[in-house]
Amino acid sequence: MTKTNIMKALFTTTFFLFITLFLSAQQTITATIQYDGLERSYILYVPAIYEAVGPEVPLILNFHGYTSTANEQMFYGDFRGIADTANFLVVHPMGTEDNTGTTHWNVGWGASTVDDVGFTNALLDTLLANYHINADRIYSTGMSNGGFMSYELACELSERIAAIASVTGTMNAGRFGSCNPGHPMPVMEIHGTSDGTVPYNGANWIEGTEEVVAFWANFNNLSPDPTITDVPNTNTNDGSTVERWVYSEENATGIEVELFKIFDGGHTWPGTIFGFPGTNYDINASQEIWRFFSQYDINGLIPMTTSTEVVLKENTVRVFPNPATDVINLIGKTVPGSFYQLSTLTGQVLKSGVLAANHPQIEVASLPKGVYLLQLEGQLLRVIKQ
Repeated sequence: MTKTNIMKALFTTTFFLFITLFLSAQQTITATIQYDGLERSYILYVPAIYEAVGPEVPLILNFHGYTSTANEQMFYGDFRGIADTANFLVVHPMGTEDNTGTTHWNVGWGASTVDDVGFTNALLDTLLANYHINADRIYSTGMSNGGFMSYELACELSERIAAIASVTGTMNAGRFGSCNPGHPMPVMEIHGTSDGTVPYNGANWIEGTEEVVAFWANFNNLSPDPTITDVPNTNTNDGSTVERWVYSEENATGIEVELFKIFDGGHTWPGTIFGFPGTNYDINASQEIWRFFSQYDINGLIPMTTSTEVVLKENTVRVFPNPATDVINLIGKTVPGSFYQLSTLTGQVLKSGVLAANHPQIEVASLPKGVYLLQLEGQLLRVIKQ
């Protein structure tokens, strides 16, 4: 994926994207901070659902690839539509130019001396000071060199990072011995077997994909034998198929490691709107990454409520039963006539409307078993369908 190719694709959608941003109530903020004698820039996406006085929200760091930019990554590895319903912020940091004049993240390549881990730490300080962010729910992802950068943060800034996901990235050769995070680290890797830029099986300068996920499974004290399932081949025209590998084991933190192995997939972001050759469309990388991230905070698996009644807004709104099989009931002084929205963890809206005045409830019998997000009166609740 080159910068030129991305810019050509962006040009073809400029008008559409302009209209979308113009009509939306979201904020896309370009800003800078000073760090280590350099002016460093970033682009922050703030969804309309975000409230400065509301609940603290998660934050995703989304790092661009080598030769690319923050703006290109915002469109290419796009989380904005998911953030609009799941209510999290997305920051797209901008790398600096290396000694060849190419934008990069310093993950130990070449002669770069830029302190990108320190820059990220300073950027988080800035965002935490100015936005209502949950410091226990900061995640990192990225494309290619941005995936390498996410692994670097897992190794070097684990006290701030709850989970990471890499798309077409890996770790430098020999990095395992010097990587020792301060807590168990959930890791997802998405990688094509025909990646010609960052080879799936590794090279003399990088570790192989399966060796990397095995390292993290071992670090997290998981079973060395993953559960492997075939992802449905819903798009037979993309020339690729997918296996999902899950390393798991019952432990105190509930941490898992996942790999999406894309057979014949290239150096691309699955599910992107830019259809470069080698792109898989059986999965959407952004959706899978948020599904994975949303399970964890800095302490591990976020506990799910098992009570039959959950308080949404103290002394005003209650939801029961939870878990539910057929319907969920909502009670509270301001519930009747309120607008609600029920979504998947990846942001797909399944139900929405206005609650009845006489007996406010939402039918869930038709939904598959799983976890959903209910948005009501500015609050978000995880609803379990059993």
